[in-house]
Amino acid sequence: MYLHYALDLWFQKVVVPRCCGEACLIRYADDFVCAFEYQEDAQRFHQALGQRLAKFGLVLAAEKTKIIPFSRKVSPGKTSFDFLGFEFRWGIDRAGKSHVDKRTARKSLRNSLKRFNQWCRDNRHRRLPELFKTLNAKLRGYYNYHGVHGNSQSLEQFFFLAVKMLWKYLNQRSQRKSYNWTGFKQLMEQFGILKPYIVARPKHTRMTSSAGLA
Repeated sequence: MYLHYALDLWFQKVVVPRCCGEACLIRYADDFVCAFEYQEDAQRFHQALGQRLAKFGLVLAAEKTKIIPFSRKVSPGKTSFDFLGFEFRWGIDRAGKSHVDKRTARKSLRNSLKRFNQWCRDNRHRRLPELFKTLNAKLRGYYNYHGVHGNSQSLEQFFFLAVKMLWKYLNQRSQRKSYNWTGFKQLMEQFGILKPYIVARPKHTRMTSSAGLA
């Protein structure tokens, strides 16, 4: 609510009308990305942002605040950036038009698998109904956040690696190997383990930038 007045309204009513090209603001809580069609607009905004927030007693996180190129025209390796666990990258749709793809960032995927591995280690001896009920809750939370349009491949990768980890730890519950891969897949079907899915997002009307700076 605080940033709604300090940032959102100011951006729409003051910043956008003064820009030479298109501009948009994408904000989640106190993290946000601003995209501009022209570099000059991005630089002016970057200079004014600190002063604007200072009026409300807020300070920018210097290590997280920067201008980066995000254009279809720049050289390879400079056409992507990470934000809140996602990697944003230019791609081509089926019609051959440029658009922005979003997938789970590599670092975020590694960290999620690392946490899941620890959870398997700590919970492998729980009763199976309780274990798989908790597993479904964890998977549902993961899909609800990462299940955005275009991210199916990353979801499938997480699911495959996660269940292989769980299979490994369940086979360590006794000295004998409890499940082969076929038996474990049958066990997941028995308990209705959630497979990856895309979460429908509400449609919002807002300005977009075909190329520029974020």
